[in-house]
Amino acid sequence: MDKILVMRGGAIGDFLLTLPVLAALKRRHPNSRIEILGYPQIASLAVAGGLAEQVRSVESPTLAGFFVADANLDPVWCEYFSQIDLFISYLHDPQRLLEINIKRASDGQYLCGPHHPDERLGLHATDVLLKPLETIGIHDADPVPKLQVPISIECRLPHADWIALHPGSGSEQKNWHPERWFHLVERLLETTQWRILMIGGEAEASRLATLCRRFSSERITPAINLPLALLAQMLSQCSLFIGHDSGISHLAAALGIHGMVLWGPTNPNIWKPRNKRFDKLFSETGLGGLSVDYVYTRLLEKWRSIHEKNAPFASFS
Repeated sequence: MDKILVMRGGAIGDFLLTLPVLAALKRRHPNSRIEILGYPQIASLAVAGGLAEQVRSVESPTLAGFFVADANLDPVWCEYFSQIDLFISYLHDPQRLLEINIKRASDGQYLCGPHHPDERLGLHATDVLLKPLETIGIHDADPVPKLQVPISIECRLPHADWIALHPGSGSEQKNWHPERWFHLVERLLETTQWRILMIGGEAEASRLATLCRRFSSERITPAINLPLALLAQMLSQCSLFIGHDSGISHLAAALGIHGMVLWGPTNPNIWKPRNKRFDKLFSETGLGGLSVDYVYTRLLEKWRSIHEKNAPFASFS
C-alpha cells in the first residue's frame, strides 16, 4: 500500500488510545505513507513520534460535503482520496455518509471502526480500536500505546528530580478537590527537593495560575496550554506523573514514565492507561475518599520503588 489514511476525532485520550493502530500499521507496512484525518492540535503527536507523516484537519470547511447525502463533493478532496489505498475510519458516521461519499471518489479499501467503545463488552478501548485491523490480517498488534518524541534543546528541563502534576481533566466529576491538590503540593515542597511541572489546558489556566501564585516557588514550572508535542517533550523528562482520568495521563503513560492516576467514576477496565508503570488510586467512596495523606504516602513509596529498582524512566516494563 502506498498510502493509508486513519480518520480519528475525539479528545486527547481518544486519539492516544488509537496509537496502537498506527504502530501496527507502521510495523506491517513500513514503506507506506500513513496520514491522519483528525484534529491537528492532537494528532500532531503521532507525527512527532514518527507514527504518521501528515495530519489533515477534519474540520476543513471544504470537507463538510462528505458528511451530506448526494452532496457536490469538493474536487480537491476527491483527488486526495483517490490516492488512498486503505481508509480506516473511527469517525462518528452513523448513516455511513462519509463512507459512501469517499467511495464515490476512491477505490481504496475502507474499514470502519467504532468512534467510541461499547462499554457493555468490557474490553479495553485499545483492544476495540485494534479489532478492524484483523480484516487486513493484523492479529498480533501490541495494545499498549507507546510514544517516543525527540527532545529539542529549548524543551530541556534543568537537571533535577522532576515530578509532573496535572490537577485537571475534561470533567469535574473526575477531579480531586483543588484544596487537596494545594495541600499535596505544599507537602511536597516542604519535604522533598523535587521540581514540579504543573500541567493544565486552556480550561484550567485560571485554576493553575491561582495555585502557582499561592506558592510563589521557583521549583514550580507552569506548563499551561502548551502545544501537545512540546508538552510531550517536557513530560518525558519527568521521573513521575500524577493526575486524573484524562488525556494528559494517557500521554504520560504512552511516554513510558512512571505514574499514578486518581481514578474517578469511569470504568478502568476500558479506560485505564495500559502502561504497567502506572498505578490506579481508587476509593469505594469516590475521589473524596482519597486523602492527602494517602496520596502523599503512595507518591513517596512510588518514588522509592523507582529509584531502588534503578528503572529507566522512559522505557516500558
